[in-house]
Amino acid sequence: MLIPTLKKLYQRDLLRLRNEISAYKNEQQLWHVEKEIPNSAGNLCLHLIGNLKGFIGTHIGQTGYVRDRPLEFSLKNIPREELLKHIDETAVDVDAALSALTEAQLDEEYPLVVFEEKMTIGFFLTHLLAHLSYHLGQINYHRRLLDL
Repeated sequence: MLIPTLKKLYQRDLLRLRNEISAYKNEQQLWHVEKEIPNSAGNLCLHLIGNLKGFIGTHIGQTGYVRDRPLEFSLKNIPREELLKHIDETAVDVDAALSALTEAQLDEEYPLVVFEEKMTIGFFLTHLLAHLSYHLGQINYHRRLLDL
């Protein structure tokens, strides 16, 4: 019962991410940083892609993706179309990984220790969805501030 819900929510929020990145009136604003806030919307987008492709794609879906977390925050000026392509690929990877899971596997231990203690796959998938929503809100706020 939880897997269809997770699939629907991940697809909804990845579509929202795609729409937010597409909605910037000026593509260069994706990479704008202001004052003490070091992360642009472009870098947050790269971070979400790396996070989901790594934790879900690699460790659940066995995609072979190799994450480079520091690069998610150091790359700049990636064209919007490339970001959108990566979001679409991420949506496919997440859907495939979740489609291959059974409800019983949600109670199994996630293969990595991420927060200094073991957790179930279901718990971590829920955490990753909250993480996606958190950064999606930041991107939305960033866009609205700059697109005035």
